[in-house]
Amino acid sequence: MKTLFDLRNVSYSYLGKIDALKDISLKINPGERISIIGTNGCGKSTLLTLLDALVYPTSGEFYAFDHMITEDLFESVKDNNFRSYFRKRVGFVFQNSDIQLFSSTVYGEIAFGPLQLDLSTEEVKARVDQVMARTEIDKLRDRSPHTLSGGEKKKVCLATVLVNDPDVLLLDEPTAGLDPKTQFWLTELLQELGDAGKTIITATHDLGIIDKISKRAIVMAEDHMIRRDGGVKEVLDDYDLLLDANLIRGNTHGLARLQNVRHSASRLRGY
Repeated sequence: MKTLFDLRNVSYSYLGKIDALKDISLKINPGERISIIGTNGCGKSTLLTLLDALVYPTSGEFYAFDHMITEDLFESVKDNNFRSYFRKRVGFVFQNSDIQLFSSTVYGEIAFGPLQLDLSTEEVKARVDQVMARTEIDKLRDRSPHTLSGGEKKKVCLATVLVNDPDVLLLDEPTAGLDPKTQFWLTELLQELGDAGKTIITATHDLGIIDKISKRAIVMAEDHMIRRDGGVKEVLDDYDLLLDANLIRGNTHGLARLQNVRHSASRLRGY
């Protein structure tokens, strides 16, 4: 299998009348690191939810793991082996951590996923302990997730996904609201996961991180279509493209922002 995701002229609209995605065609292969960039409302989050099979195309076709993804495939069969296979392989970290957290303790939150896999109590504990150490949240084990800071909640959400060891990681604006130290920690973690062969797809409008976590950039325009799909450096160096996508301001403001992006990137590398 050479292609994980294959979108063919996919469009999606809310309530059948509010466009979110229009005529999206792209292929994503195993091990790719991709940033989907664009302004708020351009369709980045919707594209991620579609890749996670939480919504389905209004028109066009979406294939994942050599299966055409439809609502019937996921929702109409109670004992669905492919659905279980898909959910184990694809993990989604939402932009709003609060909608992803529901357990009374951090430990219970992270253990919930493995407990659905019919693993032994010992194996569940080993997985949870390992991922808590990796995400540096051991001390939060008995805390209620809703009493945590924004950065701590983000780490817990990541842990709930990583504990199941997915092949594909989808992240929606993962650095939003994070302090510089936590942002640097997250950037390093995503680099490590990418080096380990994970497929990482990140929706963001933070131009300062995409060359750290990605090799490929997909630019979404305000008309909900893909404006460019190419290498990160090629995209970041295209002033007119970023201006047209409303990712930078015009004239000297736009040039200054590009310079700030480059400067921030250099600082992150030498943090």
